[in-house]
Amino acid sequence: MRVSIAGAGAVGRSIAAELLENGHEVLLIDKAPTAISVERVPMAEWLLADACEITSLDEAALQRCNVVIAATGDDKVNLVVSLLAKTEYGVPRVVARVNNPKNEWLFNESWGVDVAVSTPRLMSALVEEAVSVGDLVRLLRFSHGDANLVELTLPPESALAGTRVGDVAWPEDTSLVTIIRGTRVLTPSVEESLEAGDELLFVAAQAREEQLEDLLSVRRELTED
Repeated sequence: MRVSIAGAGAVGRSIAAELLENGHEVLLIDKAPTAISVERVPMAEWLLADACEITSLDEAALQRCNVVIAATGDDKVNLVVSLLAKTEYGVPRVVARVNNPKNEWLFNESWGVDVAVSTPRLMSALVEEAVSVGDLVRLLRFSHGDANLVELTLPPESALAGTRVGDVAWPEDTSLVTIIRGTRVLTPSVEESLEAGDELLFVAAQAREEQLEDLLSVRRELTED
């Protein structure tokens, strides 16, 4: 897979190093000469250019990319890069970094963004995830279909503890994708039984999140007493 990353700062370089380690081709683009640190990620391709300019993206051969990641520290730049990647070059997958949570609403398919990653929101979500049992935590937002990656740790008092996955009447527009049980990562099957303390990861429509939380959390009669 070929990936272009706009923004060769600490975030862009870290992403590049991880992708290279997994066997992908990576091109880092940045307009600041001081950001071009080939020795830090020597296996990557490097391009000194403005990723908001069509001529630069032509030089980067963006049409050959499977994924473009807009990872600069400027939300305006990330939106422009995302829009150009999607509309001018038809890049199948565009991932954009959101620096200011107030701008998150802009990072959607109208701007060519398939996945928006808000670092402040993700950090706060991870804090919530670490301390919350029975509360739904939103980890990541997907632009297409208005869906989110959400997590909920099944509390001991949940009515679904001990229930088989295939016997649960899940809300529409939700999909259980992973069960994390201790150190194990389980692919859900219809025969797998849910256990108290399981971390459940779903892709769910935002409109279904409250319904999903009600289904999985503590029994209503217990919370009302």
